Amino acid sequence: MKVFVIGIGLIGGSFALDLKSVMKKVEIYGIDENDDHLEKALDLGLIDHKSNFEDLKDADLVYMAIPVDASLEVLPKILDVVNDNCVVTDAGSTKEHLCKKVADHPKRRNYLAGHPISGTEFSGPTAAIHGLFKNKTNIICEVEKTAFKLQERALEVFQAIGMRIRYMDPKSHDRHIAYVSHLSHISSFMLGKTVLEKEKNERDIFDLAGSGFASTVRLAKSSPAMWTPIFNQNKKNVMETLDEYISNLKHFRKLMEEDNFEEVFSEMERTNHIREVLNGINQNEEIKLQENGK
Repeated sequence: MKVFVIGIGLIGGSFALDLKSVMKKVEIYGIDENDDHLEKALDLGLIDHKSNFEDLKDADLVYMAIPVDASLEVLPKILDVVNDNCVVTDAGSTKEHLCKKVADHPKRRNYLAGHPISGTEFSGPTAAIHGLFKNKTNIICEVEKTAFKLQERALEVFQAIGMRIRYMDPKSHDRHIAYVSHLSHISSFMLGKTVLEKEKNERDIFDLAGSGFASTVRLAKSSPAMWTPIFNQNKKNVMETLDEYISNLKHFRKLMEEDNFEEVFSEMERTNHIREVLNGINQNEEIKLQENGK
């Protein structure tokens, strides 16, 4: 199988790395506007060859792992070149705009819209890690618009590297992801900003920062070049989640201002329920894994 990875960073590089570990007869071709990334990917063994868009005509599978604004321009160009038996999929965190962009493309059947719920705060080919996708969910949108045999090929690859599959329409995907991913990043960025601004006058503030602070602002180390386009494309949903979040923050502040710490306690106690929700999700995932292993 000839697999072309467009964007050799954390996601694209990890996908290539995992694919090489589970498939013996696979050749990985890398395409990236940053030639240093390609050279590094070759040195690290993430890819076998540097390539270009003209070579996509020979691809069996194309994996697009680039910022979502670039995807809007690049995906139609990929579909223009690939052969009828090639499946093109992606890792973009927003889906509605991209699906609309290629809705009328003659080769829409070759595209499988995907979003792996996996990653770290690091970027570039050196951030690629083996097993990044293992036991993670890959959300597939508009699966019915992809040719069945091409669906099968992509799903076999996803399952081979340990991913679970969830189906969703693009609009629902973008709305849900705004809550569980996009809002988390904004919260982390803004907490980091607040502390950095305070640190100007209180130089020892970071000496007092513990693991709780580090874990909360971890996402603030994420690439602005990747996240700004995401916030742009999912603006409506993100702003709605921000309004709800800000409303909760203001309510919490009001309770403190009124010395209503009984209700502060109750607010936090009710929110502790998220622990049961997350535990339930993890237990369901373990059951599914056991069932798949039988």
